[in-house]
Amino acid sequence: MIEVLIVDDDPMVRRHLTTILETDAEIQVVGAAEDGAEAVEMALRLSPDVVLMDLRMPTVDGITATEQIARHPNPPAVIALTTFDSDVNVVRALQVGAQGFLVKSTPPEDLLRLIRVAADGNGVLSPVAMQRLIARAETADAAQREAMARIAGLTERERDIAGCLGLGLSNGEIAARLFLSEATVKSYISRLLDKLQVPNRAKVGLLAQQAGLVGLDGE
Repeated sequence: MIEVLIVDDDPMVRRHLTTILETDAEIQVVGAAEDGAEAVEMALRLSPDVVLMDLRMPTVDGITATEQIARHPNPPAVIALTTFDSDVNVVRALQVGAQGFLVKSTPPEDLLRLIRVAADGNGVLSPVAMQRLIARAETADAAQREAMARIAGLTERERDIAGCLGLGLSNGEIAARLFLSEATVKSYISRLLDKLQVPNRAKVGLLAQQAGLVGLDGE
């Protein structure tokens, strides 16, 4: 019997996957977690053979949960679940211990077969999709390095302004957030356009995002 733990913050996805897996007499769903923290606790307590791990979840995401589960003495095979096979987060999941990945639209018969493959200790990867993911990750890394080099000469306040532009804030919103006058904000933005040699504030915002000045939580 192959014991499986399902992890997804969407209850409909959890029910859908459970329904599919329960059609196979040799696969048993031993639990369903709705976030990464619960997944780590249940993986330790239930010791499943396979964990189907959603990557994009609030509070504790699937990458963090995968990394923590992989530290167990006898970790289960973690299969990353993603909506798109071009999701660059899959590369991060593989780097921290996932044994493979599947898109959520995988046909039921393939899902059941690949769970068996993972339970036997084998990787669950699509070579074509993997090549595409690596190429996208390398492109993203190159863009980040270039953006970081371009903002290296900015002052701390200029970085603050650039980060606000990365959030799409107006001059008034930036002024309120940073306790500046709108005239001062306009002056800083003009200086940023000149320093970064870009044509408009949108390009400054893009560079800020690529350089990591804008966090995933919008801070």
